Amino acid sequence: MRIRLYAHNIHRMAQTDILTLRLDSKLKKKLDKLAKATDRSRSFLVSEAIREYVALNEWQIEEIKKGLREADAGDFASDEEMEQTVRKWVRRAG
Repeated sequence: MRIRLYAHNIHRMAQTDILTLRLDSKLKKKLDKLAKATDRSRSFLVSEAIREYVALNEWQIEEIKKGLREADAGDFASDEEMEQTVRKWVRRAG
């Protein structure tokens, strides 16, 4: 099943591009059901899902790079800082 997506931004008018992709028939049926239940278009739902996926992965990659830069610079937590963090999490779990 092919679906044409019209990327758009609900907060401001932005230039949009058309993206064509293939979806499993079962996933398309679920998407159609969600679109109907939320009174949104498939394009809107897929565009929002892709936006969130990209934002999450951009954030995660940047945090990994940041951590690697800190490690390369020798910027590690001290033993005392680690013990404090472990104690905090143990208290929360208990």
